[in-house]
Amino acid sequence: MTKKDQVDINFTKWIGFWGGFSILLTIISLVLIFTKGLNYGIDFSGGTEIQVKFTDVVSIDQVRSFTKEIGFSDAVVQQFSGESNEYLIRVQVRQGATEKETNEILLKTIESTKNAIMAKWPTAEIRRIDTVGPQVGSQLKRNGVLAAFYSILCILIYVGLRFDYKFAPGAVICLFHDAVVTLGVFSLLQKEVNIQIMAAVLTIIGYSLNDTIIIFDRIRESLASFKGRPIKDVINRSINDMLNRTILTSFTTLLATLCLYLYAGGVIEDFAFAMLIGIILGTYSSIYVASPFIIILDKFKR
Repeated sequence: MTKKDQVDINFTKWIGFWGGFSILLTIISLVLIFTKGLNYGIDFSGGTEIQVKFTDVVSIDQVRSFTKEIGFSDAVVQQFSGESNEYLIRVQVRQGATEKETNEILLKTIESTKNAIMAKWPTAEIRRIDTVGPQVGSQLKRNGVLAAFYSILCILIYVGLRFDYKFAPGAVICLFHDAVVTLGVFSLLQKEVNIQIMAAVLTIIGYSLNDTIIIFDRIRESLASFKGRPIKDVINRSINDMLNRTILTSFTTLLATLCLYLYAGGVIEDFAFAMLIGIILGTYSSIYVASPFIIILDKFKR
């Protein structure tokens, strides 16, 4: 590529604005998570989840009234997007004194709910039944949080060893930003957070780190090549050098994920939705979250 063909966008000019926007976005996401909360699926909250498809036209209000009639006033009913007669019924099951008693309660709940559905709608198709005990759900939630924490900790150590202290904090803050904002969107929309979504968050962390490391590598090379140049100019030149690669990688990954979101359906649809948010955030944060921290720490050092 000749000098004339090179992209030359002044990214660092808007670092203050986008940095402030990122801080605001993270604060809003944290407020949503701690106030509105996350809509945990049965993987984390425990209970029974029944996916039902009706041949007749059945409204969501009819299904909710039905769950109250059979004694589950706190049941959660969700309609599948694009499927007018397909619903997900989530029922919380009380915990017994022993594990055996809890399992017996779960089995009775499944059997009674299935019988009640078939009695009211004989042509209905029960497509899926998932059951998780309350203790197992709590353990899975704890393990999911620990997995995210340890992955970020290992990344902090890796980046610190590979580069230096100026780069590591930016990479970790970048990953924290992407994970928190993704969960903030799920909290806002009250989309279900389950094992698949936790897997998506961990995938987002890996994807975002990959893009950040590539830009960091270029910045380190440019710092050696352009000694004495202002750090802002070096970062700006490095981002521009890697822009074509970043756009191509992000666009192709986004396209594949978008196809999954539009056509996969079910749990894959929510996984793809989380990945769509993560890919956009990962690309953005590599430029406007990770890189500004290098400038901040460089000023602090001086």
